[in-house]
Amino acid sequence: MNSWNAMILGFAMHGEAERVFEHFGRMVNEEKLLPNSITFVGVLSACNHRGLVDEGSRYFDIMVNEYKVEPVLQHFGCLIDLLARNGQIDKALDIVSSMPMKPDAVIWRSLLDASYKQSEGLDLSEMAKQIMAADKSESSGVYVLLSRVYASANRWNEVGLVRKMMTDKGVSKEPGCSSIEINGIVHEFFAGDTTHPQTKEIYQFLDVIEERLKLAGYVPDFSQAPLIDEADDGKERSLRLHSERLAIAFGLLNSTPDAPIRVFKNLRVCRDCHNFTKLISQVFNVEIIMRDRLRFHCFKNGSCSCMDFW
Repeated sequence: MNSWNAMILGFAMHGEAERVFEHFGRMVNEEKLLPNSITFVGVLSACNHRGLVDEGSRYFDIMVNEYKVEPVLQHFGCLIDLLARNGQIDKALDIVSSMPMKPDAVIWRSLLDASYKQSEGLDLSEMAKQIMAADKSESSGVYVLLSRVYASANRWNEVGLVRKMMTDKGVSKEPGCSSIEINGIVHEFFAGDTTHPQTKEIYQFLDVIEERLKLAGYVPDFSQAPLIDEADDGKERSLRLHSERLAIAFGLLNSTPDAPIRVFKNLRVCRDCHNFTKLISQVFNVEIIMRDRLRFHCFKNGSCSCMDFW
């Protein structure tokens, strides 16, 4: 059973929903094994990664009604995130209000993130209170996300309040760090890094990249730099210093033309860098594989394997 669950979870992590469904069917029909709670975490995660609302809802019902597996917070979280990401925020909120346990900070952040991406007119202030109450870790992630939501809604006064709240509580933003391996050597870049021996070449090449991407239609998303208290030029400079951009530029400078670029990042890739990387893969005809905090992304020909669900 553990081996089947491991395979299902592995395929789910890579967004291979079809293979998850295939292995689930083989496990149940050929091996006559009963799926357990962990199995359905994998299946629902796969549906979530691919935005498969109908399939996710169906497997949730199968879990409860056919296999009598009692849903836990992870199962509800997958379904809520799936619905919210696909524009069904009202349904997601209905589940939040009806499930037998209190939602955690992860669920509230999922709803907040979905409302931000879809510009939904939700009560952000109330949702922010719920997140703050549920998240006892005082991590910077929730503050950064909240500031981005307010910035995307042009609520700059609230962005300032979030910044002040972080200062008052002594919360600092976790620095982004991306690594890339070239010729057996791992190179690590932090946001705004200037310590690498090729720093000058990297930043000069970033200028070239940005110029070519803007010709292809790239427009910076300033809501991704809400904690930068500057005009748009300053926010654009902040975006270009994100660690994955430095790693990708370094990779393009030092890899053969047909070699894929592999980057590992400690944080979730932001929306602007995700769009930026998709365009790089198209304009420079290169495959870029990125592992962020949430999942693998394979950028190729201007699109991403996550299908913009991450």
